[in-house]
Amino acid sequence: MNAEFLAVLDFWEREKGISREILLAAVQEALLASAKKAVGPARELRCSIDPKSGDIRAFAKLIVSERVASKHDHISIFDARRINPNAQIGDEVEVEVTPANFGRIASQNAKQALMQHIRRAEKELIYSEFKDRTGDIVSGIVRRFDRSDVSVDLGKFEALLPNRERVPTEEYQIGERIRCYVKDVENSQQGPEIILSRADPKFVIKLFQLEVSEINDSTIEIKAIAREPGFRTKVAVHSKDDKVDPVGACVGLRGQRVKNIVRELNNEKVDIIRWDPNIRVFLANALSPAKLKGFDIDESTRRVKVWVSEDQLSLAIGKRGQNARLTSKLTGWHVDIDAEAVTRVGFEEKVAQAIRGFASIPGVAEADAEVLVKTGFHTFDDLLQAELEDLQGIPEIGERAAALQQAIRDEASRRNLNDGGGKSA
Repeated sequence: MNAEFLAVLDFWEREKGISREILLAAVQEALLASAKKAVGPARELRCSIDPKSGDIRAFAKLIVSERVASKHDHISIFDARRINPNAQIGDEVEVEVTPANFGRIASQNAKQALMQHIRRAEKELIYSEFKDRTGDIVSGIVRRFDRSDVSVDLGKFEALLPNRERVPTEEYQIGERIRCYVKDVENSQQGPEIILSRADPKFVIKLFQLEVSEINDSTIEIKAIAREPGFRTKVAVHSKDDKVDPVGACVGLRGQRVKNIVRELNNEKVDIIRWDPNIRVFLANALSPAKLKGFDIDESTRRVKVWVSEDQLSLAIGKRGQNARLTSKLTGWHVDIDAEAVTRVGFEEKVAQAIRGFASIPGVAEADAEVLVKTGFHTFDDLLQAELEDLQGIPEIGERAAALQQAIRDEASRRNLNDGGGKSA
């Protein structure tokens, strides 16, 4: 058989960690099935493998009898005493019944059974080793692609990075080493399967735990996280110790901690936000650097309307609404962002305001005020700077020009007195 067969046993014992005894037991089961076909219904048939040479032999326990009624059950006293000189009628004697060419046939069956058992044992090892490792980060090598799913070699075992758990902006190459989050160990009909993820938000949380010691020792707590894999992640952090700045600790000296995380995420943007129990403060932090004008909050439906100035609207919403979506996920509130309503004064309203302003000056009639505005005087300073000749040149004013000019100068003096001095008429 048998150097090759023993080499196979050595390989699986060394590479997969499956004990040699378990493998030999599995092979013996297969050999026994082969022996029953080759030998026939021999009594208490068993097979053995020499662990050193790999030789396969079959044995049966036969009853010593004066007359052999069945060669599968009995052995003559003469033949029995050739094996055991002390054999008596009724004793059991173990006899080798290895058929010719049995080693070749049996070894083929044994190899098939061995591979089946190895697959079974390997799956059991996967489950026993990884059932408690859900939530860990592991490192592996990309081995092959099955459509868009990626098979990752973790050493003794292979794991699956399904397409749904991939980051859409990432491309992997065969032979490339990648780090992944162990999302689940699924027990399917085909056996246990290690499911990996690089898109799960918990992958980012685990990276922060590994990188930021204050999170690992629970001084800083990650209160919430929202992620669009490959593009942007928002993480809300809170410190249980007032002396520890949660945002600063996560960023690290010269930003080194968050840079390490961003590098692992292939330059995905990571926003670290200070969590606050007050939703107004939390929203302001989450939407920073956009400046917010006000809030309309509905506690019953957990909806909030955020008002910003028009020039801040695109910044607050973000590209394709990403900032607003992530803020909603992060806070757990449905967030609507809109520009603050700005009253736009039309031209006609401006004209009417100017007429009312001029007519409020003592000595200026409303009709004169309307003429002045329509002529091109829109502010009090415009009137104050007008020469007498300019006013006399307006047909509707004519002889009243001097009286109007005096009324305007009197108003200017009054305003200067009220302001504590200023421009003189």
